Amino acid sequence: MALTTRGGGAGGGDPAKAPSASDPSLGFLTKRDTEVKLPRATRVKNKTPAPIQITAEQILREARERQEPEIRPPKQKITDTHELSEYRLRKRKEFEDVIRRVRWSVSAWVKYARWEEQQRDFARARSVYERALDVAHRDHTLWLKYAEFEMRNRFVNHARNVWDRAVSLLPRVDQLWYKYIHMEELLGAVANARQVFERWMAWRPDTAGWNSYIKFELRYGEVERARAIYERFVAEHPRPDTFIRYAKFEMKRGEVERARRVYERAADLLADDEDAEVLFVAFAEFEERCREVERARAIYKYALDRVPKGRAEELYRKFLAFEKQFGDREGIEDAIVGKRRFQYEDEVRKNPLNYDSWFDYIRLEESVGNKDRIREVYERAISNVPPAEEKRYWQRYIYLWINYALYEELDAQDIERTREVYKECLRLIPHKKFTFAKIWLMAAQFEIRQRNLKSARQILGNAIGMAPKGKIFKKYIEIELYLGNFDRCRTLYEKYIEWSPANCYAWRKYAELEKNLSETDRARSIYELAIAQPALDTPEVLWKEYLQFEIDESEFGRARDLYERLLDRTKHLKVWISYAEFEASAGLGSEESESEEKKNEVGYQEQQMERVSKCRAIFERAFDYFRTSAPELKEERAMLLEEWLNKEVSLGDLGDISLVQKKAPRKVKRKRPIPTEDGSTIAYEEYIDYIFPDEVAQAPNLKILEAAYKWKKQKTGDDDE
Repeated sequence: MALTTRGGGAGGGDPAKAPSASDPSLGFLTKRDTEVKLPRATRVKNKTPAPIQITAEQILREARERQEPEIRPPKQKITDTHELSEYRLRKRKEFEDVIRRVRWSVSAWVKYARWEEQQRDFARARSVYERALDVAHRDHTLWLKYAEFEMRNRFVNHARNVWDRAVSLLPRVDQLWYKYIHMEELLGAVANARQVFERWMAWRPDTAGWNSYIKFELRYGEVERARAIYERFVAEHPRPDTFIRYAKFEMKRGEVERARRVYERAADLLADDEDAEVLFVAFAEFEERCREVERARAIYKYALDRVPKGRAEELYRKFLAFEKQFGDREGIEDAIVGKRRFQYEDEVRKNPLNYDSWFDYIRLEESVGNKDRIREVYERAISNVPPAEEKRYWQRYIYLWINYALYEELDAQDIERTREVYKECLRLIPHKKFTFAKIWLMAAQFEIRQRNLKSARQILGNAIGMAPKGKIFKKYIEIELYLGNFDRCRTLYEKYIEWSPANCYAWRKYAELEKNLSETDRARSIYELAIAQPALDTPEVLWKEYLQFEIDESEFGRARDLYERLLDRTKHLKVWISYAEFEASAGLGSEESESEEKKNEVGYQEQQMERVSKCRAIFERAFDYFRTSAPELKEERAMLLEEWLNKEVSLGDLGDISLVQKKAPRKVKRKRPIPTEDGSTIAYEEYIDYIFPDEVAQAPNLKILEAAYKWKKQKTGDDDE
């Protein structure tokens, strides 16, 4: 680059001003000439895009083209031995200085050795490598460089010496062994290479080392040696991939039986291995290629039984594809079942307490029909006992036991096993906290089907003693009643009533039993004991049956006394109506009494009048009770009058409708406020109020309302006219 100055350079301008403007250290250049002049920032006036655009690639290319060439040191030409000695002395001194500074740097030693190699001073280069090994003998790259140096310059024995020292010091570095063997192969020393391989195999390398040894033998056609190495290989690394490689080696040479034996050894040895699925798939595909379809199917089924379901997804997929290709309809269905079995196994493995998944799984196995597998799934399902002793957790679980027992009895027809299932289930349920009547009854019914009545009674007796329930009492009584053991039925009813004295069903059924046995006094005593209980769940049903019992026995006096006793307890409207109906129809039920009464018409009329008067007296008592003792029950009083009116109508000539009509109320629509939570009334509702004639006579306000009502009615009639 040319340097120029203003004013024509050093010789131009005023000589008097030159010394003052120059600096002795700059020679003939002035300070102005050496200043760095930065470009002035220009203001962009026009921001519109230029007509010719330039890309970033063009800018970079132009910058590259305008770069100045790299400054390289001049080449030194050595003309005699004296200059060469000086050059070598200077370079060695430089290398030695570098080594002193960075003694641990392997690259510095290698550069030094390579320079000596370029100078053809092999002894010095070897000396540098040896000195480097004293510093970094654990660095395998240094050994590689050293050995490659000896090999490049054809010092074979030296190279062998270096390799021997390297593999002895660093036997776990595979690259050293590979390079050593490669050198021997290049030299054609096959025996030496084999010897190196044997030394290497003694250190138990990984699969890559064994595979390289086998490939080495196969390159020289030593098949038997390769087979022997494979035997050592699978013994050293018993894994599915090593056995598969061994079998493929035999298969490639047409040794089908040898390959099959290899697979069989692997299947026996590695059936429980994590990668056993890969082995079984390869074995089945091998048999498939050999056209041994049945063998392949047997291998798939054996594998599906042994391999855990969580790792058998690929196995199921292969088996399904195999059956679609070689199997019939049944085989394809089996494969599909296997796939569904895998899905259910995955579900129950994730959540063993999901009993719905167990039910689906059991249903699948029952559709296949393998008894051993069905029992295995049942046993696994019932082993998942609910975590808490609360009935809501057991309600779904108990059906596993029920289905298990039904399967053993109906499908497997194993009676002893069914009995054991029932016993184990009854032993497992915590009866002190809760029980299941269904399982007790099913166990007893099973024994009855086996004609073992003693065991059935024992089971039901244990149920009543340990966890009595209404269903158990009912079924036990039903069984004994069917067998005609009435004394046992009486005993069971007594225990039933003792356990639950408020249960009207037990009292009624006990009395019904005695009534069917024509034990009237017993039945009446039972009814009396029942209505004497302080608390009953449905007393109205019990009283109704007791009353009907006395009426059926034509004990009208007892029935009348019962009605009076019932009225002492409750004055319900239905009781009054039922009492009145009874009085109106007492003695009309028997055909003999009716025929005798009709023979004497006068006596019959008197009987009818007496019944009507008694019925009317009951209605009168009821009306007086609601009028005086319960005046607030206006709706019930109105309903009573309605029933009374219907009864008078049904009596025909003996009835007196006017007697009821003069007591009939008048319906009035009224409004009442709806109270809210804060006590304020914001709305009203309509309701029907009943105004009875006796109330109008007593209250003057009601008389005024009555007169207003009549006036309004009269006015409405005039408007209509």
